[in-house]
Amino acid sequence: MYNKSGTKWQKRFTKMHNIRLPLFITIIALIFVILVLGIDKKKPNSQLRLGLANKKDTSLDPTVKILNGTEVIWQIPDSPRSILFIAHGCNGRAANFWDKSPNCDHCVGLPEERAIVIEALARKFAVVAVSSRGKCWSLMKETFVVERVIKWWVKKQNLESLPLVALGASSGGYFVSMLASKMRFSSIVVMIAEGVFEDIDVTKAYPPTLFVHMPKDKRRKKLIDVNLEVMRREGVDVAEIKCLELPLSPTFLADRVPGLDRRISEELFDMFKEKGFVDEKGYLVNDGRVIPWKEAMSERKLILANKVLVNYIQEELNLAFAYHEMTSLQSEQMFNWFESHL
Repeated sequence: MYNKSGTKWQKRFTKMHNIRLPLFITIIALIFVILVLGIDKKKPNSQLRLGLANKKDTSLDPTVKILNGTEVIWQIPDSPRSILFIAHGCNGRAANFWDKSPNCDHCVGLPEERAIVIEALARKFAVVAVSSRGKCWSLMKETFVVERVIKWWVKKQNLESLPLVALGASSGGYFVSMLASKMRFSSIVVMIAEGVFEDIDVTKAYPPTLFVHMPKDKRRKKLIDVNLEVMRREGVDVAEIKCLELPLSPTFLADRVPGLDRRISEELFDMFKEKGFVDEKGYLVNDGRVIPWKEAMSERKLILANKVLVNYIQEELNLAFAYHEMTSLQSEQMFNWFESHL
């Protein structure tokens, strides 16, 4: 009797189990997908912030020196583990990487530039930047000047034992790619530039190179693709990071621009929507340099607390359009690249 009822119960249980098991697996799978999608959905929002929540103790307090007519700005953290040389783009200068301070009254601290320096200091990289003599870098003349400046500075600071890395954006990217053929770097980052590799002798001894670029610039992307293939063939460790466009939101600018009021950020976003500067998903319809947002702001009588915020906003709009702009969003990957080659 016991065996019979037990067998009957087992059959019913087996039948129910056969029905419920696939359903259970399906539910678990759906929960997993929802969680994954939820995480992925949140990632862009977290990336839009300056990424400095865990680096609040890192302050920008540089030293400035004019050496034979060349401006050099630097900052050294406690117990540095490496040295980062940074080269700005056209119309840039070393002062863009640090906030205005008693030691650097002319510093302007552009959002992306300052965020890169803060990341570097937090990771114990001593940072040194040099201003080009002209609008853009002179690849031949200034290569020797900067090489001498860096070697002088390293010796002056007693940092000869530390590895040296470099990051350059746009004109600075071309410059760093040339400089790396003249002096030793552990690795380099070439940002929004394909480099000048057709003009230099690239061998296996060339430093590991990470290209950080914006594929929307199709011409430059093609050139970078070619350089990646050629350099790999020569035995150089190379990689790339593709930076895609970002949608604006009511808090996008407030999250990324130090000192910008949240209310102004929301009003600017409303203005962008009303003027058709963004599509229904919040993506810019044109390059931030082309959109007449400053004129629209004047019409709307939106007043910024500080005029320098105009330049900050402009940089972030360029970043959002993702055609040609310095970016700190990929700082974690860039410094992981540096650290993996020290």
